[in-house]
Amino acid sequence: MIDYKELIPADFAPDSRVWVYQSSRLFMMSEALHVEDLLNNFAANWQSHGAPVKGYGNLFYGQFIILMADERATGVSGCSTDSSVRLIKQIEQLFKVNMFDRQMLSFLVKDKVQMLPLSQLQYAVNNNFISPDTLYFNNLVQTKEELENKWLIPVKDSWLAKRVTMSL
Repeated sequence: MIDYKELIPADFAPDSRVWVYQSSRLFMMSEALHVEDLLNNFAANWQSHGAPVKGYGNLFYGQFIILMADERATGVSGCSTDSSVRLIKQIEQLFKVNMFDRQMLSFLVKDKVQMLPLSQLQYAVNNNFISPDTLYFNNLVQTKEELENKWLIPVKDSWLAKRVTMSL
């Protein structure tokens, strides 16, 4: 399993803003290449009130689109955030995926991304599909530092721990 942290640009400030979008399915290789082209093009041309945004976009684990903006150079305005959301909606339409389903959870199980609806979380815990140590993709991270340290975390260290009854 690749260490995703190696893909994050080192020259972005720790407080760079991050947005994580989770696809409802794994992108096929040809789709993933197309998505990466769209992300690279977007990041290269990302602007806020006419000023270039120091931006980065990449596809992680074939399923997570991560956008990052280093605001020490140029702050990201509502308009520039809107343009990133338009890009994600364009990707949704192009590839017939859902990128905004916050009820779908993702876990790293046996080096594969496994998805589970929030409504089935307790069932998965009760039947030992999910344990306190199962790695969870915490897509609520908001900064580069959180992406590096709090994106892929054990269930017991995430907000999910409060939602389920676990036997440790």
